[in-house]
Amino acid sequence: MVVIIVGAQWGDEGKGKVVDYLAARADMVIRTQGGNNAGHTVVTEYGEFKFQLIPSGILHPHVTCVIGNGVVVDPRVLIREIEQLRERGIEPSNLVISERAHMVMSYHPLFDRLEEGQRGDDRLGTTWRGIGPAYADKVRRIGFRVGDLQKEVFMRKKLGFVIGQVKNPILRDLYREEPIDCERMIEEYLGYARVLDPLIQDTYPLVQGALDRGANVLLEGAQATMLDLDFGTYPYVTSSNCTAGGACTGSGIPPTRVDRTIAVCKAYTTRVGYGPFPTELTDHVGDAIRERGREFGTVTGRPRRVGWFDGAVARYAVRVNGASSIALTKLDVLDEVPEVRICTGYEFRGRFHDHPMANISWLKHCEPRYETLPGWREPIGHCRAWEDLPANCRAYVERLEEVCGAPIGLIGVGPRRDQFVVRGGATLP
Repeated sequence: MVVIIVGAQWGDEGKGKVVDYLAARADMVIRTQGGNNAGHTVVTEYGEFKFQLIPSGILHPHVTCVIGNGVVVDPRVLIREIEQLRERGIEPSNLVISERAHMVMSYHPLFDRLEEGQRGDDRLGTTWRGIGPAYADKVRRIGFRVGDLQKEVFMRKKLGFVIGQVKNPILRDLYREEPIDCERMIEEYLGYARVLDPLIQDTYPLVQGALDRGANVLLEGAQATMLDLDFGTYPYVTSSNCTAGGACTGSGIPPTRVDRTIAVCKAYTTRVGYGPFPTELTDHVGDAIRERGREFGTVTGRPRRVGWFDGAVARYAVRVNGASSIALTKLDVLDEVPEVRICTGYEFRGRFHDHPMANISWLKHCEPRYETLPGWREPIGHCRAWEDLPANCRAYVERLEEVCGAPIGLIGVGPRRDQFVVRGGATLP
């Protein structure tokens, strides 16, 4: 069985926790896109683990964890993640890196910062991790793939061209910055090569072999539908396709082999950085949800913007991704809220819209249409069965199902990996 895990909002929905939970019965987890601008958190009996590049199934030793071809890998960050796991007594011998995955080069964060600075008031709020410039170089065909680390002569020749003929002239003539030392950078990346060489593989036969055996394969996406390069709130988006289609191209698994897509939603909505956010709360209610939900960026530490559940966004994500079910996370964060609200669509210039419009100016100035339901005002962290949840809590979940157009099979009631209510057999076989 092949299952895609995709974010259905603006990211930070808890995909890492969902992947870790399902990975208990998986054979392979493939991270399909994005870079170290994403942060997936898993809380186990051994403490909290935060992953930026390593797939969230890594804590299950029996699972082969693949960094897929659609990811952009910063070798320095990946090596640090591996070292941090080893410091905690976990040997990631089950980790594999696709030789086709592109690399974030040390000049990419520099260009990210310089380009963002040029935008002034129109800045996008990037993480300055160099993800966009790395994907841009991939498209320009001047990027470097992880497999290039195994070809020293090629690396020296191509780096000499890219730095000497492309990057340094821009730094010198446009930004008035110091040029890159090509030789120093070559030595830096040859050092990364010595560490990562045992993990680099052609993952095509590995992945196809898993499909031929009928293995359980999870495709782990980063970011989310509303940050997708095509279907998100462009230009306030990330630099890759975060939808189910991107999971296929980022892993080498054809769409005809996908059995199920799970859209992950929070019980409310958050967003990091700039861009339209129709249901945003700027009052004490939003502040309380942010504090109770610990809504601060895993990678950046930035406070997340908080809002009511946006059913129009979730319904859009369900349809764009062909989601067969929803995993709802952080429902417990709303335990103390007297009333909960659900946005069912937007009003703009006298017209109702049931999905987020492509025109971000319209989306920025629209009026959300809300339904209000009573809160449950009691803790649910101990609940493990549907019947254990308070009546008002069940009513909220059932209304979310109706608004989103998909059943909710997993319900997160706390941060730990065991804090799930499971409905309808929402696990792997």
